[in-house]
Amino acid sequence: MDLLAETSRHDELKSILAIALLFASALAAGCGAKPPSEAQSQSTLQHPTIVFMTDFGTANDAVAICKAVMLQIVPDVRIMDITHQVTPFSIEDGARFLAAVTPYYPANTVFVAVVDPGVGTSRKAIIVKSKKGQYFDLPDNGLITPVADRDGLEAAREITNRAWMIGAGISSTFHGRDIFSPSGAHLAAGEDWTLVGPEVDVKSLVRLNVPFSTIDAKGITGQVVALDDPFGNLLTDISRDDFKQLGYKVGDKITVRIDGKPYTMPYVKTFMDVPTGQMLLYVTSRERIGLALNERDFSKAYKITPPVGVFIPRK
Repeated sequence: MDLLAETSRHDELKSILAIALLFASALAAGCGAKPPSEAQSQSTLQHPTIVFMTDFGTANDAVAICKAVMLQIVPDVRIMDITHQVTPFSIEDGARFLAAVTPYYPANTVFVAVVDPGVGTSRKAIIVKSKKGQYFDLPDNGLITPVADRDGLEAAREITNRAWMIGAGISSTFHGRDIFSPSGAHLAAGEDWTLVGPEVDVKSLVRLNVPFSTIDAKGITGQVVALDDPFGNLLTDISRDDFKQLGYKVGDKITVRIDGKPYTMPYVKTFMDVPTGQMLLYVTSRERIGLALNERDFSKAYKITPPVGVFIPRK
């Protein structure tokens, strides 16, 4: 009986071991499925991308309608939003946001930017290709200026091909829906962008008068060009590199003149380096000089609305 029991236990262990080996083999083989090739993985992961920006706001249906138009043309598109809270009619703000975002996206990304106070007028609707291989679908009103200055432009075309528009009657007040959204979607779908319309000389495109700070023996003269909403920090056009030439070190007190009025504050690394409600001067994440009140709204507290002049003296 002991010998029979021992044999039975031996057979049972052999069976368990055989099942375990089969299970391990199945796991190693992916249960019979081959791992996807690198090309297959990239094909699965890659989708056309549209990066969308407007001054439409989110209190109405305009943005949702534009996205629906895009999706009808290219259903697998990824639509990424920069913002739809650009200061209404502010081409300058839109241009600043657009230029700040584009370095983080690869070639062939399609940027659809609609800040268009001249909608329905003789201003051109255009597609521009930068020398980085990115596409910009927008009105010819200067929105592209900072990108053009930094990256260079390869070519531009006017959007005239009705097959790249919404198809029905074109509204005189909603080109975001009728022209820019569909043409951007055709681009994202990989269609030949030269079909959109005639070539436009990139040197003839409308340009913004982009403000630049100036530095001299007394200090730097620049502008507060925007607010860091919703916080109310003041954003200037003074670069970190220019500011460094003034000789200040972290911890130094600086008297900055904003719109001619003096404001004394420390130069610090971050907001919590000063008590709540206190002023500070700092270098923003965009490598520009910013002015803030810790956990307060500088703009509202001192009734400052860009653009206004700013002057920082040498140390």
